[in-house]
Amino acid sequence: MEIILKKDVANLGHADDVVNVKPGYALNYLIPQGFAITATPSAVKQLQETIRQRAHKEAARVAAAQELAAKVSSVLVKVSAKVSETGKIYGSVTTAQLSEALVAAGIEVDKKDITILAEEVKELGIYEAEVKCYKDVKGTFKFEVVAE
Repeated sequence: MEIILKKDVANLGHADDVVNVKPGYALNYLIPQGFAITATPSAVKQLQETIRQRAHKEAARVAAAQELAAKVSSVLVKVSAKVSETGKIYGSVTTAQLSEALVAAGIEVDKKDITILAEEVKELGIYEAEVKCYKDVKGTFKFEVVAE
């Protein structure tokens, strides 16, 4: 069954994408929750017109996201943590701490958009994290874990 997504749905697509899903998933979840509408010919035609009108706005958003990604990539953030005598930190570094450190550096990023690339941050050192700025625009930055 073809549907038009009204909102971003994880592992399925972004808003305004026309996707093919099983009828039960569409009729029992996506459409009642307001995530999608049925892809009728008139709805598809209306979607095409809407997409055509949004094209220039999209270009501006992508440019702003690329600028943010470049800004994020050029920064080294320091995150402080309590450390034992052996150099291991108590707990772990979280995306919330990285978000706060980026805000302190002058870059406004939501913690949901940050992904730590290392499996675990349990020791002092330099690690990398990735920021999702826009659909397919991502910026990678380094952060250093230092002792408090």
